[in-house]
Amino acid sequence: MDDRLPEQINQKLTQKWKKLSAEGYIPRTKHVENSKPLFFNRLFLETSPYLLQHAHNPVNWFPWGEEAFEEAKKTDKPVFLSVGYATCHWCHVMEEESFEDLEIAKYMNEHFVCVKVDREERPDVDSVYMSVVQAMSGRGGWPMSVWMTHEQKPFYGGTYFPARDGDRGSNFGFLSLLKRLDQAYKGEREKVFLSSEKTTEHLNAVMNQSLLSEDVKVKASFDAAVFHYKENYDATFGGVGDAPKFPSSLPVGFLLKESQSDAGVLDMLKNTLSKMALGGMYDQVGGGFHRYSTDEKWLIPHFEKMLYDNALLAKHYTQAFRVTKDEFYKFIACDTLDYLLREMRSPQGAFFSATDADSKNQEGESVEGYYFSWSHQELESLFTPDERDELSKVFKLSKDGNFEGRNVLERVSKTSFIGTPLRAKMLQLRQKRPDPLCDTKILLSWNALVLSALSLASQVFARADYLKAATEAVDFILENMKKAEQLFHVYAEGEAKQEAFLEDYAFFTAALLDLFESTGEARFFEEALLLDRHLEANFEDSKGGYFKSSRLQKALIANERPYYDGAEPSGNSIMAQNLERLYLFTLEESYRARADRLYKSFALRLNEFPWVMPEMLSALQIKEGDPFQLVAISTKASEVSSFRKAYFNNFSKSGIFIETQENGPLHSRFSYLKDKVAVDSKATAYLCFLGACQKPVTSAEELQL
Repeated sequence: MDDRLPEQINQKLTQKWKKLSAEGYIPRTKHVENSKPLFFNRLFLETSPYLLQHAHNPVNWFPWGEEAFEEAKKTDKPVFLSVGYATCHWCHVMEEESFEDLEIAKYMNEHFVCVKVDREERPDVDSVYMSVVQAMSGRGGWPMSVWMTHEQKPFYGGTYFPARDGDRGSNFGFLSLLKRLDQAYKGEREKVFLSSEKTTEHLNAVMNQSLLSEDVKVKASFDAAVFHYKENYDATFGGVGDAPKFPSSLPVGFLLKESQSDAGVLDMLKNTLSKMALGGMYDQVGGGFHRYSTDEKWLIPHFEKMLYDNALLAKHYTQAFRVTKDEFYKFIACDTLDYLLREMRSPQGAFFSATDADSKNQEGESVEGYYFSWSHQELESLFTPDERDELSKVFKLSKDGNFEGRNVLERVSKTSFIGTPLRAKMLQLRQKRPDPLCDTKILLSWNALVLSALSLASQVFARADYLKAATEAVDFILENMKKAEQLFHVYAEGEAKQEAFLEDYAFFTAALLDLFESTGEARFFEEALLLDRHLEANFEDSKGGYFKSSRLQKALIANERPYYDGAEPSGNSIMAQNLERLYLFTLEESYRARADRLYKSFALRLNEFPWVMPEMLSALQIKEGDPFQLVAISTKASEVSSFRKAYFNNFSKSGIFIETQENGPLHSRFSYLKDKVAVDSKATAYLCFLGACQKPVTSAEELQL
């Protein structure tokens, strides 16, 4: 199969090749003879779509694991680590320019042990070495390139490198860098190893630095964060700063709660949410958001679509609707979730990870944004004069286009909508184009974010299909990505693998609590308690907060306690919210005590730079607000839907909803429900403040939320 590989590996490769070639498998490489790739490497045996993209490179790739580092030790070679993901544009570029190049691949194989990592499959590896790259170069990104010793200790790092000197205007190309690093490793061994030791020591010092302080200055932290967002706010186009703009630039959840006492904050959010959904950042034909905007106007996006972005934004627009009752936000929230259900849902009910920015044009060339944009000629030839007139009233169109001769659709206003038949026609026409690549692996953490969005939207918008989809996805996860109390991070090609990380447990626990509020099913609450106990035993730091990886996992050179809320919330921030909610549900002081330890363990950051932790500020809003429990008690003959509707139509800083049956399985779990009954066998609600309950009411109109 490949004479560079051990016989045992070749046997497995041969077996898989026979199976896939019989199914019409098309190898992703230019090195092909008679439809068979000339090169195979160990990545062909992996399940990650990103790793499989590199399975036929002439580079002799290893997956991350003991075999690679044992090989490096045995052969006395440094390790070259390349980290990327399946829908990464510049990862594709570096693959084509360098990893498919025979001369460069030959040099890599002779002088390095080469390891490929999917950053989404191994976020722990990505996080550790991205910290190294950022420290060395002052910036980060993908593809990420790191050189290290066989002990996994890094001595050099960067991101994308052009293949050769002079390429893309560079003075120093990848091949020259490889030669220089090989020379340094062989000729300056002591210096290289000393550098790797110092880098590793610095990494651990940074990742495990003490941020402990006795007190969090909560009010001052709230005020400082709001001031920061106001100071950096773009009053014209919304969001923060200039180009490029990311949808996470304003923390909607935190600021929506602050807007209840600051109308200026609400204006910031409304302008940002509206402008973001009017431009090309939003897929005006198929729904859903692209990754980020390359300009300040939210007009021209980087066209990849990520599951986590769309889950978080769908929830944000749902929350914004609860506050403003703006129907445009309802449309965007539902349109985004409908897109996920239509295009990103696996046959088993869980959700795929991402779609690529690149797609094939009519000439078969891979072009960024082609699938999502329209040429003037296409608009002229595919639509009738009446349809073109309708399109021109809704979108800003031109003959020259706004992106490489094509039109990325930008809506004229929030009230301009094309008719459903015309939108359906546009979608059908677009679907005739070659689809962008879809990364079909299922990530637990990202799926959990979708579950939370579906759960909330199902109640706010009375969409039973959303709740059904969320429940089916939970059932898939529990059946396929959980063993005993341990979760798995990724599911691909029928296999669950990789012990789950903090974010998996934290996000999934939050989703289970959301589903408990939306359904009243005790199993969701009980499952959340089990996961929290596993986290406490295997992830929690005795000083407060949680490590990214479990103590049960094989250790890397560092294990961080993540706190920065970036494109995704940090696991520690969501766990702070979970602990506050669990305290409200149970009134067990242990949850509040653990939350307080967590805050104190990050207090220096919360006090000095609170705007980097808006999701943790949201947890503090729960604690410092006017926390309440709305309890709806039913009998077998009564319904509590009107009380649930009243709760979800209200947007509060710190409330929870509990549905329970009189003398049901959950009734005895919550001490403050001990003597609560359904009055006259009618559905009855009790509004309680930390367990002190007001008089019962039997109609939603009597509630004062």
